[in-house]
Amino acid sequence: MKKETVKSKGKVPARKQPVLKSKAAQKKKQAVQPRYAGLENLRPPFGAHKKKKLLGRGSGSGHGKTSTRGVKGQTSRAGRDFYAGFEGGQTPLIRRIPKRGFSNIKFKKRYQAVNLKDFARIEEDSITPELLEQAGIIRDKNALTKILGQGELSRALTVKAHAFSKKAQLLIEQAGGKAEVIDA
Repeated sequence: MKKETVKSKGKVPARKQPVLKSKAAQKKKQAVQPRYAGLENLRPPFGAHKKKKLLGRGSGSGHGKTSTRGVKGQTSRAGRDFYAGFEGGQTPLIRRIPKRGFSNIKFKKRYQAVNLKDFARIEEDSITPELLEQAGIIRDKNALTKILGQGELSRALTVKAHAFSKKAQLLIEQAGGKAEVIDA
């Protein structure tokens, strides 16, 4: 016996859209626009907050028995702890490489750079790190400050700083001013 294939004539029914479980879920899904913006109307976007994963609450919870830790091994045990650079018991790279020489990085002096063109904003004739901090040119008056020679000076200034570039010192003295070095 031959099976007869029946071809359907007409339109194929469209797939139904999945229906949300409850009316409350449908309301959450829709973005309700408040009439005005205010702190009381701020809400996190839908799906931004997840429920806490509850562990060890029985096999029905989906996180029971091994509590998502898997079976056996170091990561399944209590009290496991891995420090930065841990390589599973193998001698870590930081202990395998030789350590020789000296690094001066701890003792390096870091200066806050100030250019001569920045002095145009200041009307005082005597410029100090305190004055530069008040003007917002440097961040910290107690940190080391170095004056660089970018820009021009139109008036004689007395500049006090921890260091000067050769060009800056030359331009300050050419304008009739003084470059005074502060001891750190």
